[in-house]
Amino acid sequence: MVINYLHKIGWFIGLVLLQVLILNNVHMAGYATPFLYIYLILKFESDVSRNALMLWAFFLGLTVDIFSDTPGMNAAAIVLLAFVRPTFLRLFTPRDTPDMLAPAARTIGFSSFLKYLIICVLVHHGILLTIEFFSFANIGVLLLRIVASSLLTVVCIMAIEGIRKKQPPL
Repeated sequence: MVINYLHKIGWFIGLVLLQVLILNNVHMAGYATPFLYIYLILKFESDVSRNALMLWAFFLGLTVDIFSDTPGMNAAAIVLLAFVRPTFLRLFTPRDTPDMLAPAARTIGFSSFLKYLIICVLVHHGILLTIEFFSFANIGVLLLRIVASSLLTVVCIMAIEGIRKKQPPL
């Protein structure tokens, strides 16, 4: 139990550092920025309570906000993701899976995991980038940024999943 939390705290610190030191400075074609820090929330076990998940998400988003100078934008987006995540997880996991599982391509199947990942990333990025834009005047640019950033984030997370295939769950 304690080792599990230490493991999660290690991922927390590593993903925050990766996000604020490297990924916030990556802007592919001026539109796509990967937001890899959401990987921690997406990989929590299915039996974690919604309140605990939302607390982890809040502190993760707040930490990214503090270092990125974005007042509450990441926290708001990831807390919403943590709130809807259990619903998406139930929607995309097969009925015969155990109650306690860590979502991964190897545990729920590649297709189910990819659907779960895409919808979660789109929800997070849609909220985050809409808050950042704070206007629908250039809705085409907003939609392009949401789609491009989501695609880049999904590709990065699937690459991590491919590397972690043989390792224990997060």
